[in-house]
Amino acid sequence: MSGNTLGTLFCVTNFGESHGPAIGCVIDGCPPGMALTEADIQLDLDRRRPGTSRHVTQRNESDSVEILSGVYEGRTTGTPIALLIRNTDQRSKDYTNIAQSFRPGHADYTYFQKYGIRDPRGGGRSSARLTAPTVAAGAVAKKWLKEKHGVEFRACMTQIGELEIPFESWEHVPHNPFFAPVADVQAYEDYMDRLRKSGDSIGAKVRVQASGVPVGLGEPLYDKLDADIAHVMMGLNAVKAVEIGAGFDSVTQRGTTHGDSLTTRGFETNNAGGVLGGISSGQDIEVSIGIKPTSSIISPRHSINTLGESVEVITKGRHDPCVGIRAAPIAEALLALVIMDHALRHRAQCGDVESGLAPIPASIQS
Repeated sequence: MSGNTLGTLFCVTNFGESHGPAIGCVIDGCPPGMALTEADIQLDLDRRRPGTSRHVTQRNESDSVEILSGVYEGRTTGTPIALLIRNTDQRSKDYTNIAQSFRPGHADYTYFQKYGIRDPRGGGRSSARLTAPTVAAGAVAKKWLKEKHGVEFRACMTQIGELEIPFESWEHVPHNPFFAPVADVQAYEDYMDRLRKSGDSIGAKVRVQASGVPVGLGEPLYDKLDADIAHVMMGLNAVKAVEIGAGFDSVTQRGTTHGDSLTTRGFETNNAGGVLGGISSGQDIEVSIGIKPTSSIISPRHSINTLGESVEVITKGRHDPCVGIRAAPIAEALLALVIMDHALRHRAQCGDVESGLAPIPASIQS
């Protein structure tokens, strides 16, 4: 394994480069018999797609997905599902001037040191372009989890730079380019316009939630559900922090506050984020991720080249001034892939085990 495959029973292998002819993935372990078409996958790809607003990269990719295998007469066969997304709007010439230099904050230096060679076009394998196959695979997982267990996934941006975004309602998220849970996003529009003109970039915080997750997913010690969630979220480009439930707020909480009391009506709170001892409790899985500023910016910065000489780096091309803006559907997909894998693992190990206690309601809070 070389870091390109995720999962134990629901395995996803991601392939391709940012400016190669195509990107895609192979899903192995999807149960047979599920109705599946390109349209089931395309909806989430369209949510992640570049060029959808002036606040993201203007690279114009349709991200049209093709199902190459694993589906017969509209249903999964249980064999590997190959998904292909062709690259159609590459501008490799934009990277000619940095082919021998290392962009600060990017993977250029470490890739070159590790492999002795790198693809400088759009970051090659380290590009956020490679999140498209992840979203495609996540759409397959989300469909199965919805049909079998009623699991729903949603995500929103909760902070962009120093601007915190208050939560008003999930219904606002699909209606603005920031995936923000508020009705009025003018302040964030203005903020991004100023940032883009300055030639700089900024980070963001994104919240992702899974509701309707069955009790019992996850395994003790080294395969805890929350450990695997943190692992996969850190695999998303530019993520530098992951919180489960109360996260870092747990540091200042007292035990009398943090512990989620159980009642016959449900849990009183959800500071644990839906995971206790590494096993799902039936409450909503709550995750937040911190995303760093985009490394590819037009503002000049100091660096070195492949000969070890001092250079000044200016990154041309089309880049997201805030990669967090398009992260919501990606975070949903990653969470779905982890829950899908654990659902299959739980079914394989405990499918015939009856719980000693009927699950209590997930929460007394709406």
